Amino acid sequence: MRKEARGDDLHRATQQQRARGKLTVEERLDLLFDHGSFTEIEPLRRHRASGFGMEDRRPHTDGVITGWGTVHGRTVFVYAHDFRIFGGSLGEAHAEKIHKLMDLAASTGAPLVSLSDGAGARIQEGVTALAGYGGIFQRNVQASGVIPQISVVLGPCAGGATYSPALTDFTFMVNGISQMYITGPSVVEAVTGEKISHDGLGGAEVHGTISGAASFVYDSEQDCLEEVRFLLSLLPSNNREHPPDLPSADPADRRCEALLDVVPADLSRSYDMRKVIREIVDVGDFFEVHTSWAVNVICALARINGQVVGIVANQPAAMAGALDIHASEKAARFVQFCDAFSIPLVTLVDVPGFLPGKEQEHNGIIRHGAKLLYAYCNATVPRIQVILRKAYGGAYIVMDSRSIGADLSFAWPTNEIAVMGAEGAANVVFRKEIAAAGDPEAARAQRIKEYQQELMHPYYAAERGLVDDVIDPAETRAILARSLSMLRSKSAETPYRKHGNLPM
Repeated sequence: MRKEARGDDLHRATQQQRARGKLTVEERLDLLFDHGSFTEIEPLRRHRASGFGMEDRRPHTDGVITGWGTVHGRTVFVYAHDFRIFGGSLGEAHAEKIHKLMDLAASTGAPLVSLSDGAGARIQEGVTALAGYGGIFQRNVQASGVIPQISVVLGPCAGGATYSPALTDFTFMVNGISQMYITGPSVVEAVTGEKISHDGLGGAEVHGTISGAASFVYDSEQDCLEEVRFLLSLLPSNNREHPPDLPSADPADRRCEALLDVVPADLSRSYDMRKVIREIVDVGDFFEVHTSWAVNVICALARINGQVVGIVANQPAAMAGALDIHASEKAARFVQFCDAFSIPLVTLVDVPGFLPGKEQEHNGIIRHGAKLLYAYCNATVPRIQVILRKAYGGAYIVMDSRSIGADLSFAWPTNEIAVMGAEGAANVVFRKEIAAAGDPEAARAQRIKEYQQELMHPYYAAERGLVDDVIDPAETRAILARSLSMLRSKSAETPYRKHGNLPM
């Protein structure tokens, strides 16, 4: 029976799996867990359905392997669909195995990883299959913010099955083998007449660049599962623990002289914020989320002096770093995740404002931008803001300003904090005077200069306590390391409430 359960009778199905360019479920588990650490539960489970020939096909495991093992020495639970059995489809017994595993993960306080490679609900079992999905979704929600939940899509994930990855914290996909969609290409063609491939409809590239449903996209299963292991090394096991610290060979007080060359003093010149992040984090190593979606904001996990931090940063190399709908949603969810799992937040600001235009307004930039504001205001973890250059208007407030609760705010000498840029402000405040002047351009230039000198000099905000200090850019890493160390014991009281009401 154990040999049968381990798949000795699945030789043909295994060959078909390999022909699709995919690993077997056993190979995937070997890549995910520390060698020899995986323990399977319910390997002999079988379905009890009848009709449509089901009573004659009762393979062990029922198409899903469940159990636990260790990743870098810490316990992690997993359920992994086996596409070789019923196409990995979910039936009653299949779902009950997953429910049991999810309950174990939640009760023991350990991360949960799903390896998805299934054809959706098992049609032959009807509504009981759909109810099985309901049980998974309910547990996803109950575990949200309690234990880290990671979805790894390594094959088809269609229909109701797609909602579980959407409810978890992070979703990994692999180019060429991963697809997620509510309705497949054949249904799309029947309803709309549009012909589209599986990958074109819901492949990894689509979700990594357009929909934002994929947090990470890789070219091979091996790379994907190795990065899942790395992500788990940065996360606590549950919301009652802190992320694991690691001794750092990178001096906490290391000066970052290169930052003076990376960031141009000219506010109109672009640069890559990733270069700034590499300079200030340990050994230049950070793990970026949604690398190819909403690229005007960067969200990443890294370590500073061995302590895990979440970094949110405007990206001047894309849309000048302006915030739009997708960037607001991306950053808001990342802030919420970090807050749920006691990961301090470092916010690097260089933002000209929210992206203007009819499309943004009509699609709800107000309510979507409010999601980022809500996330920061609601966060109780240590929060440090660093203003590199410009910080204008509502976008400055939203990017974790002191006024919404940042514990500390530092600014470089090149910073400009203002309602808007000097040129725009002068055009509004002195509009009539400029229009009446004999030389309007000269009058405009003079008023712009006056506005800059009066309200936009680097020390204006510091004089009013909205910035804690104006710092040497080369000392950014050292100041962040000292500040994070001081804030480790931060304790925040929150009002009693069942939950807040997030912007829609």
